[in-house]
Amino acid sequence: MTQSPQPVRLRPYGVPTFRTAHDAISAYAGDDHVYALYPRRIERAARTFVSGFPGQVLFAVKANPHPSLLNILWREGVRQFDVASLREISLIQALFPEAKMYLMNPVKSRRTIAVAYENGIRDIAFDHQDELDKIIEVTGEARDLTLHLRLALPETDAAMPLCGKYGAGFDEALTLLPKARRLGARIGLCFHVGSQCLNVESYDIAIAYVRVLLDAAQVEIDSLDLGGGFPVPYPGMTLPPLQTYFDAIRQSLTKHRLADIEMIGEPGRALCAEGGSTLARVELRKGQDLYLNDGTYGSLFDAGAFDWPFPVKLHRFGARLPRSTQSPFRFFGPTCDSVDVMNGPFYLPDDVREGDWVEIEHVGAYGQALASQFNGFHSDHMVALLEDMDGGTHG
Repeated sequence: MTQSPQPVRLRPYGVPTFRTAHDAISAYAGDDHVYALYPRRIERAARTFVSGFPGQVLFAVKANPHPSLLNILWREGVRQFDVASLREISLIQALFPEAKMYLMNPVKSRRTIAVAYENGIRDIAFDHQDELDKIIEVTGEARDLTLHLRLALPETDAAMPLCGKYGAGFDEALTLLPKARRLGARIGLCFHVGSQCLNVESYDIAIAYVRVLLDAAQVEIDSLDLGGGFPVPYPGMTLPPLQTYFDAIRQSLTKHRLADIEMIGEPGRALCAEGGSTLARVELRKGQDLYLNDGTYGSLFDAGAFDWPFPVKLHRFGARLPRSTQSPFRFFGPTCDSVDVMNGPFYLPDDVREGDWVEIEHVGAYGQALASQFNGFHSDHMVALLEDMDGGTHG
């Protein structure tokens, strides 16, 4: 009888570690889907930002708060974190007591502000007069704050535009900037060009907008937070290298006379998306529809809500190898809700069948973080995979 592969322990990732997804699935005796972490991919992404981004790198914890991933980022030099809630503050404080945290959620509860200040957080965002008043009141009119005014931007070329919820308009910012200058030890501006920004020029447009605003307000700032938006190459999206974004940002800062102030970036997706996969088992096939044990109420929310066709590969066990020809499939999740559907199309070997496992890649950002326990379907099983060139379709 063949024994299941045993985890290898070459590096301390804090979860069972295997060489390949095939090994991890072979060793799994549960009934749920499996989350897979690819440490080497995360390490590469972190090094890219730490060495190439023209400023401070904050990881947006909301993208993936798993301690194993956070520890990898820390080891690779990420020392600052964008937190939005009491739980994220507690998580980072417990893992990295010496980390610097930024409370960049523009609207917070009074208790969140108070706890943040008590725990040494001095960088706080706002986008409205009432929020600014709240921060000043809760912190006892503290004079050691860095106040970051969140700006609303015109809609940009992003796969997920973020305009509409947060951000002060131009006229409002003209009023708020001088007030913040008087109240804070330091002030900054921050913005977000939209998640999965596909156009390098979007950052230049935003930076130019900042220059016009500052000239009109006649206020000097201490920092500029470019937010996130740095993209990941999902299927069907052709993108320039991240270094192209970094170079364009540097050029824009120089052109608009902002190169001498502190620069901040808040990558989330770009640091962790390619470093995470979901391994889901096929429970039934109906024609070109595959019913999986994970779905939109789990880690595949973006695949369902936004029709993102994540890259996929097949893992099969047994003597019969999958066919080389591929066909498009639609996925359904395990819940009883009929909206638990992911249209794709997802291309897999055309003889995929019950018992096969599908690896949905690039869901390391906002996959596990958005997963619910609806209908009793969820997973707590995470593994680390050392081999990131595994082609799948195993026999």
